[in-house]
Order: sequence, then C-alpha cells, then structure tokens
Amino acid sequence: MTRLTLAMMLSVALLAGCERAALQARAHDDHAAHGDHAEEHEAPRGPHGGRLLTDGEFTIELALVEGGGRAELRAWARHGSRPIAPSDVDLVVELHRLGGRVDRVGFAPQGEFLRGESAIAEPHSFDVRVTASFRGDTHVWEYASYEGRTTIPADVAREAGIETDIAGPGTLVETLTLYGTIVPDATRVREVKARFPGVIRSVAHKVGDTVRAGETLATVEANESLRTYAITAPIEGVVTERHAEPGEQTGDAPLFEIVDFSRVWAELKVFARDRARLRTGQRVAITAEGTPAAAAQGTIDYIAPVGDPGSQSVTARVVLDNRSGTWTPGQFVTARVEVATTPVALAVPLSALQTFRDFAVVYAQAGDVYEVRMVELGRRDAERAEVLGGLEPGTRYVTRNSYLIKADIEKAGASHEH
Repeated sequence: MTRLTLAMMLSVALLAGCERAALQARAHDDHAAHGDHAEEHEAPRGPHGGRLLTDGEFTIELALVEGGGRAELRAWARHGSRPIAPSDVDLVVELHRLGGRVDRVGFAPQGEFLRGESAIAEPHSFDVRVTASFRGDTHVWEYASYEGRTTIPADVAREAGIETDIAGPGTLVETLTLYGTIVPDATRVREVKARFPGVIRSVAHKVGDTVRAGETLATVEANESLRTYAITAPIEGVVTERHAEPGEQTGDAPLFEIVDFSRVWAELKVFARDRARLRTGQRVAITAEGTPAAAAQGTIDYIAPVGDPGSQSVTARVVLDNRSGTWTPGQFVTARVEVATTPVALAVPLSALQTFRDFAVVYAQAGDVYEVRMVELGRRDAERAEVLGGLEPGTRYVTRNSYLIKADIEKAGASHEH
C-alpha cells in the first residue's frame, strides 16, 4: 500500500523511536488517498483512448490530447452504436482543482469531434464534472482524475519534518567566493619591553598563559638604581611569545608578546578580476571547512589600497567576534560576499524543488493533500530560485523534506491518463 510505503520510509529515515505498527495502522487508514489512481486505470476507454461516460444509450468519449506544447480536451458522442454529429451536442466540462480553482471548458464542433476551447494547464489533476445536452436531455458525470497527488496525515507530516510556507516575493543574492586566513586583530597585539635596563630576577608566565591587564609578567633589577620593578601585562590576553629568563640582561628587544584573541580578523585574498565588485560594508558569511561550529556573519571592514606583487592580490578584512574561541589564527576560511541583491516577485528555496516527469515542480498543500505544481524557473542563487509561472502567490507549498512527497507519489504511481 502506498501509505505503508511512506510510513516505513518515515519510520526508518525520520521517525526513530516511533512504533512501526502505529505508522502501519495510519497508513492503512489513509489508503483511500490513492484509491483514485486505481479507479483511473480501470475506467473504460474508447477508440480514441479517452474515458467513456455512458448514460443509457448516450455516450461521450472524453480525451485529453497533448501535442505542440498544448493540452486540450476532445469529445466524441454516440447514441447507441451510431455517432452523433458534434453540432447536435452541447458540452461543458468543469475541472475542480486543489485549492478551489475551477476551470470551465466550453466546446465547439471540429470535424467529427468536439474540441475544447481552452488549453488545459498543468497539473492535469482535478475533480471533473461533465455536462452534456442532447435532444433535450441533460447528462451529468462526475469523477476524479488525479496525477502527482497524495495524502499525508498532519501528524505524520509533522513527525517527518515536512515544512511548508506561503509562496511570495524573495530576494536573490549574488555572492563572490573568496578564501583567506584567520589572523590576530593587530590592534590587540602588545609587545612588552623592560622600562629600564637590568637583570631579570623572575618570570611569572610562560607561552600560552592567559593574563589579566596589570598582572606581573616578570621582575627586573635595574642596573643603575639596583631597585627591582615589575613588568606587567598592558592588556588582558594570551602570552604568545616569551624572550625572558631569570639571570638574563634586558635590552631594547621585547620580552613578551600578549594577544587578545577575543576579536580576530579574517584576511581574504582578492584578485584583480574581482576587486571592482567589492566595497566596504558588504555582508560576508565566513565558514571553516571541517568545523561546523566555525561560521559567522560579518561585513568587509577594510580593503587594502596596495596589492601583493607576488600573488597580484589585495587583502580584504572582516572583523570577527571571537569571545567563544571559535576562530584560531592560521585557520583557513571560505568567505561568501554578497555583491548584489535582486528582488523578485516570487521565489522558492531550492530545497522545495523536485522533478516530476520532465518538469521542475514544487508541492502545493491543501490540508492533508499535496499536489505537484509545474513551475517555470528564472534566475537563482545558492539558496533560492525565481518562479516565473506555475505557482500562484499565496499558495502554501512544501519547503523542507519535499523529497518525501515525491517518493510517496512515485510509489503510488503518478497517473497521467484522463
């Protein structure tokens, strides 16, 4: 059963901890959701491949004919075994679509058949009402003709992580990918020297120690006064260099380096072909490969006015908050810079897109029912695609785990007969 297929998929992939028996019970209850597919396949067919609709001696064969990029309805009428002239029959077909839209199709004689006066838009999925008048009698038929449709109970969809949203406008973001390295914030690096020449009497900290501002790093006995004074940390940070040992003489060289790593820089290489696309203030997403937690948003703070002759590149800088210790100097990073934004009337996330037959589709939702919407796509970025047609603004559609809807429809057998 189709619902069993979905239930087992959800049980294995997404519903760990749920009892399989409970899902199977729900699947059995919802098997009627696909009953229309079976009915569709079993409907009697006429010589033109259309569905036969019979009321007493009067019969209409109704077919959906596709060709040349257009789909239309055609009908042939008979009374008993004798064909009826198309001009003698008044025929109207109403196509009731998911979401409440009704397409009303009138017919006009063309040769030996009646031809629908309007094209039938995708998806070809609807509840059909056929009304035919002949010799003062009116004949009415109603049936379901579904494709690309399935029913999933709300609790199953929720547990499976199926998410939806309302179709509406969006913004496409053009990005430029750059690569670089994390370096210390140069404004938070201090070299510590002795105030007066002398002999180092003690050293209190080693490389890697965290120190507070004002904390003693070493003591020195001044050569001239023979008084001992303390060398203290000018800022809070980490000792990254130490060039001081007890008994050594101080000179002009730094004895310690202290770095405050609570803020760091991402220095990005920008080659000549990309330089004109960058400016300060542009938004940047920074990530480090292999480190999921290393991700941050920032802006370009600085672009060097002078390039590196060796690499023919300039440096762009992004300032990153590092109070959590996420970023380590020397770490390689990838940066995606937003270089342009384009508002569009209708956009969907790429995660919503699937394929159905030869179409790109999203899945519209109405209650527990999901159905394909063939979409015409325009521009796209790394996350979204512009929709030019096939999806009405305001339609609720699946944005996450849409592949589950596709799998359930495919297991059901997505009929395309009419």
